[in-house]
Amino acid sequence: MNRIFKCLSFFLLALDSFSQIGNDTLDKLFKGTNINPYNLESDSTANWSYSAYIDTYYAFYTDSSNLNSYQKFPTISPKSESFGINILQFGTKYESQRFHGVATLFFGDTPNAAWSPFLNYIQEANIGFRLVKNLWLDMGFFRTHIGLESIQPRENMTLSVSSTSYFEPYFLSGAKLTWIPNKKWTTQINVFNSFNQFIETNKNKAVGFSILYNVNSNWSMTLNSIFCDESSLNYPLPQLRAYFNFYSMYVKKRWSLGFDSNFALQQNSKLNNLKKSAYMWSGVLVSKYRFTPLFAGYFRTEVYSDPDEMLTGPIEDENHTLVGLDILGFTHGYEYKPIPNAYFRIETRYLQTKKDERIFFYNNQSNNFRWEFLLGMGLWF
Repeated sequence: MNRIFKCLSFFLLALDSFSQIGNDTLDKLFKGTNINPYNLESDSTANWSYSAYIDTYYAFYTDSSNLNSYQKFPTISPKSESFGINILQFGTKYESQRFHGVATLFFGDTPNAAWSPFLNYIQEANIGFRLVKNLWLDMGFFRTHIGLESIQPRENMTLSVSSTSYFEPYFLSGAKLTWIPNKKWTTQINVFNSFNQFIETNKNKAVGFSILYNVNSNWSMTLNSIFCDESSLNYPLPQLRAYFNFYSMYVKKRWSLGFDSNFALQQNSKLNNLKKSAYMWSGVLVSKYRFTPLFAGYFRTEVYSDPDEMLTGPIEDENHTLVGLDILGFTHGYEYKPIPNAYFRIETRYLQTKKDERIFFYNNQSNNFRWEFLLGMGLWF
């Protein structure tokens, strides 16, 4: 009996000592079934935030236009001679000292035209926790971290996105390991299911790294890379792809400048010789000048070259012949911001391909150029 009493006393003493550990997370969730399962432990340091965003447009293209279909390279304002909603989105974000997460759902012409066919309404949904000081591990569905331009027009200098951005990855699923040693440097290694998909397309994973350097409070530079093999399972040859992206931003009170460039090589992918490597390259230079707090003007130059359709194919000319893609483009527009969380933009864009790349069609004629006229409005809170 004395031995039983000693064991019971030891158990109660241990239980009491555990109950005094205010930060313990092991005992508080062990409650069995409950008619109210939501009364669980939560992080007292956390901050929840919610957001909404709507972006509308009217567009006209000198290209084949059908009210029920999208233009070539569709992303922002993808339908010609039509009013539409680019994005209607709702999001929530959770941030604490050791854990964070974000979930954003969106609908509209932009996700229908340019987003994943699988779980099309999910723009991003990921969670992460701090492993040690300044080191975070995140997993889930991500918006791209590659390139200068975002899927959301409000985050860009222009209304449309460049051809460079269109062929960059828009969305990725996987894991990121991010180290932020100080305010100037951020480094990351990542692994994804695919180059531009939420779901796995073959048995190969895409891996890469990213490095961000903040030169000062106005100027930043970012280098990204992805290494992958996107070939189908029954393709006889490996198609290892090495993709590199560099972009830089410089933002002052009136001036905003951005530069974006890409270069990629892929094994066994040349159109006229499948045993040789193909390549692509692209570049974007964009600037915005704010005349007043309410009014701004912007200009963008873009060039894109993918002669072997590594990323762009298949694209056919008027004779239904596969052609590589070489694009030169210019964009000019104006922005009016009546309040900080809203904008109105009017924009003109011109795209031109090589003479033998007559991929645009208008009034029953093939052309190697296209004009775009866009109006867009956005509001968020």
